[in-house]
Amino acid sequence: MNNNNSEFSSYMNKFFKSILALGVTSALGISAVNAATYQVIDKGDVSSLKYTYSQQENNSGEAAISGTDIYNFPVQFQYLDVDDYDAIVSLAENGHEAVHELVDIEDETALRNGTPTANDLSWVIRFLKARTGNSLYQEVGDVFAMTNFTGQTTLFNVFDEKFVGSDVYTRSTKEFISGITNEGWVYGTASAPYLPLDFTESDNDEVTHWVREFTTRGFFSPDGGANIIEIIPPSEIDLPEAQRFGGESAILDISESHFAVGFASTSIDQNAIDFITDETGGCADPNVVDDIPFKVCVQRIIANIYNTEAIKWTIDAEGTVSSETLGHLVTPHEDDEREYVNYAQAINNSGVAVGYAHGWVDETETNPSVRESRSFYAVVYKNGQVTDFTDDHGKYFDSRAYDINDAGIAVGHANVFVNGNQRTKFYHVDTNAENMEMILPTDFFVGSSSTARAINENGMIVGEGEFETHNDNASNPRRTHGFLYDTTAKTFTDLNSFLACDSAYTVIEARDINDANEISATALVKVPRRDSKGELMLDEKGEQLTEDVVRAVTLKPIAGEIEDCSTVEEKVERQGAGFGILSLMFLVVVGIRRRFN
Repeated sequence: MNNNNSEFSSYMNKFFKSILALGVTSALGISAVNAATYQVIDKGDVSSLKYTYSQQENNSGEAAISGTDIYNFPVQFQYLDVDDYDAIVSLAENGHEAVHELVDIEDETALRNGTPTANDLSWVIRFLKARTGNSLYQEVGDVFAMTNFTGQTTLFNVFDEKFVGSDVYTRSTKEFISGITNEGWVYGTASAPYLPLDFTESDNDEVTHWVREFTTRGFFSPDGGANIIEIIPPSEIDLPEAQRFGGESAILDISESHFAVGFASTSIDQNAIDFITDETGGCADPNVVDDIPFKVCVQRIIANIYNTEAIKWTIDAEGTVSSETLGHLVTPHEDDEREYVNYAQAINNSGVAVGYAHGWVDETETNPSVRESRSFYAVVYKNGQVTDFTDDHGKYFDSRAYDINDAGIAVGHANVFVNGNQRTKFYHVDTNAENMEMILPTDFFVGSSSTARAINENGMIVGEGEFETHNDNASNPRRTHGFLYDTTAKTFTDLNSFLACDSAYTVIEARDINDANEISATALVKVPRRDSKGELMLDEKGEQLTEDVVRAVTLKPIAGEIEDCSTVEEKVERQGAGFGILSLMFLVVVGIRRRFN
């Protein structure tokens, strides 16, 4: 059964710690030499969204951007009943003292009439998010795809739809934009919208379920999002019609030669098929479908029913898409029923792809047992072969490959133990070498966790790593900065060192670098605070409140000289477990999801 959700969640637990640190109060004395050799161009100031997050930028400076926390989320109040409103009021009453930025319900009458204040709307959204996966409640997707073609960042809808009889989108989809080619093609993966389905239960109670057609599907658009072309997974083509439930697919990268890679569902777990067709307790049981629609029964288990594989798609001049599976790293025992996951994360113009796949912990294993110990290892897909370049599994493990350039240099990270603590360390590797060897350069410091996200044709690598040296823990995690590594000069640099001393931006990660050495990054910046409806917020004295948000930015090289910056006292106000910091953490998931860590 598909287990990428659990693998993804496991990795994100570590990444959340570094993001949470953005909300932890600290006073740091930083003595640094800053270089005003890069200009920050804010491409994420979008009036309808609170947070934006960089993905890719092509050689023309056109960018793919993700976002979340939309203002004025379209809650459909007509589907909430008295008990729901009571629960919302109770949620606010019991929880407002622990949530920064929110107070108790301000106007209960207006709330129950469907016209809440901004504060009360936030509580409704929290109420709905707490019921994610419950088909009786409206879904909050709140992940958006955007492009920046002419200096203006604009949203575009992939699969979202408008509510019937209205001009309002459901905003129930998660639309992950992965990148943009030099031709301006955009691509990624998105979910179908949840739409209301009226249903009468066996006791004649009338209810509304929220149903979607598929969980996630890859897409590409050759015209910047005006026209969307779906990637239909093999499970929706090769399986009998009775076993087609939408399938899963994702495009994680497209080369200039129109090779695309990602993953897609190729089959359904037999246990799931048995449950769906079971007439004695399963989805085919008349007593079950008397009380829930068949689609809802399937929807409740669909996230775990697909077996997925790494796939390479070839797109011809007419837009016709052909596909091939890329294969697995190992061959399991014939009685091993576990799913063996393999993903392709990036591909170059020669059709060489990289990603990760399940492999044996014992790299010398040739006769695996039924429950052979396994982990994920970075791999290269080349000439019909899947090759692991993590040669010593006892030293390097749970590795990933995120990008590869046309010279065949791949980058990513591997897990290692440093002084008894597990850390990720970024690497680069020449996939052309007969004996491929991961090179792990020096990063911020010995115990820092770091990840390489991208490499350009100049051999410049970008990513992020921990720059704070204290012992990290749940209450005081280390913060991250973006970095640049030059494989020729063998120099590692904190990206913030390239900025002017008085820059308002702190770069927390770098996602991509084009061949002009322009860096697509995400930065922390202080802005006027807005409420859930997008209105500016003032304090009791009528003065504008401010808050820290993350923004999609481009770092553009400029002619400049080194500036000697004096010691800077940097203070970050604690936001605690409030709605803002949780949204900030969720945004990072949006960005990371592009590369399926």
